[in-house]
Amino acid sequence: MTEPQSASSSPASPVSPVRADHSGGVPDLRRTGIHPDFWYPVAVSGSVRKKSTFAANFAGERIALYRGESGAVHALEDRCAHRQVPLSMGVVEGETLRCCYHAWAYRGNGRISQIPYLPKGVDRPPRGVHAYPVREAYGLVFVFPGDPAKAATTPLPDLPEFASPRHKTMTFSRTVHCHYSFMHENLLDMNHQFLHRGILGKIQPKLLGYETGPQFVEARYLFTHVGGKKDRGAGMLAAEGIGGSKSPDVITIRTQYPYQTLRLVAEGAEHPAFSLWVAYVPEDAEQRTNHAYGLLMIEKPPIPGALHIAWPFIRRFTERVFAEDRTAVEAEQRAWDEQRQDRNQEIFPVIRDVRDVLRANGTPILPAAALADSGFSRPCP
Repeated sequence: MTEPQSASSSPASPVSPVRADHSGGVPDLRRTGIHPDFWYPVAVSGSVRKKSTFAANFAGERIALYRGESGAVHALEDRCAHRQVPLSMGVVEGETLRCCYHAWAYRGNGRISQIPYLPKGVDRPPRGVHAYPVREAYGLVFVFPGDPAKAATTPLPDLPEFASPRHKTMTFSRTVHCHYSFMHENLLDMNHQFLHRGILGKIQPKLLGYETGPQFVEARYLFTHVGGKKDRGAGMLAAEGIGGSKSPDVITIRTQYPYQTLRLVAEGAEHPAFSLWVAYVPEDAEQRTNHAYGLLMIEKPPIPGALHIAWPFIRRFTERVFAEDRTAVEAEQRAWDEQRQDRNQEIFPVIRDVRDVLRANGTPILPAAALADSGFSRPCP
């Protein structure tokens, strides 16, 4: 975890002049791609069944996941080296994946294992398909789409609450039609609670302070419920002592590139009532659609079985909040698509700083024609 490089202003500090992203030569964040040299979830583990395949995507790269007889998951470029037919349409045999078209078989490292009709004396083609480093953790399948040499030294996110008997985890997996940066901004900027007034009632967020560094922005908010009717799920959270009460709660939200976390600590509590970890994984080459994978880890209340009873109501509550957020961020993306530039006039320093972090750590999105002209190709075995 990166140490703070500069303490940024508290709410009482002066705000610098507005820096509109569409002026002053500042690169448009919505044309910045996510950096591939990290572990990204591309599937829920339960979706990749034994001896079956699963079609995944990362920023326009099609990936065929398959789980072999041993239970291990493999990740290959989703195009057969022969005729480019998707390998995700293939058949799993032991630890190999056989293309559905001409039955070419591939090992988990991408090398061609067998071509059934290969004539005697004819060598196999020297190139197989690209294989991605793959790991399974937290009920998710992670791949490393960047430089494979960096995979071994790049850690997975550390989520101690996931395995803790004191917590129960709710998994989310949703496609959102917007650039991943809108998602970071939405969660970090708690000033948008008016959007959720029908679910949360009247919430008064107050920025207590924030820190920023080359790879992170962390903001702390004080949340106070000041009136209005809450959704039943929010009421269940409060009733079971899982935040959401009338007393103020402190929420800490952190973008630690490329992931994001949220932790809620009720007033006077020693441990967070719940914590959320989320990754926004671009699906298309232009990165205007992302898949959000989230893990909501909720501390169990003292009453045995209470959380189990509340679980359906909590899920409904979180799904409703997410649905409203999705409506907003997808509207932001449509505005960008219509104008083909970022015309946001952002005044909140936390969001301006997270935009800088996402720009600095990302990579430019090349137009499809430029990518083709560059001759870019994945190394194959």
